[in-house]
Amino acid sequence: MAVQSASPLFLREPEIRRGIELLYFGYSHLYRGIDEGLSRQGLGRAHHRALYFIARQPDLTVSDLLHILGITKQSLGRVLNELTERGFVESRTGREDRRQRLLRLTPEGATLEAELLEALRSKLSRAYAEAGQGSVAGFWTVLEGLIPADERKRIANLQR
Repeated sequence: MAVQSASPLFLREPEIRRGIELLYFGYSHLYRGIDEGLSRQGLGRAHHRALYFIARQPDLTVSDLLHILGITKQSLGRVLNELTERGFVESRTGREDRRQRLLRLTPEGATLEAELLEALRSKLSRAYAEAGQGSVAGFWTVLEGLIPADERKRIANLQR
């Protein structure tokens, strides 16, 4: 795909629509590669999101995962129950607060999450390489701009 520079009038409707369409189709194609693998496991994207963030932060609390995913407690409960029953996630009580449930991937869950990550990594790496370092930084800046300012710190903490 040829690199198309943004119009100097990048805030006009055609440019905004192009961005919306590229976000939609880019996201769809990025995740389409793991949908089949998830489906074979009887899982969906909600399961993948939970696996991904639990992998990023072992001993993540259910409360923190709820906050990250922005879904209802009932929806998360269904997803976590399935992942636990399938042997991908384990939970234990917190050390300081016995009411806390700390989430961690099992070895099987870590293997599945790594396979899914590799499929995403290869596609994103290829796109990053084609775009170049400056474009990647610009892309990150735009995506960060879509996140409300009060949520950016929580997301930045994932990098640690």
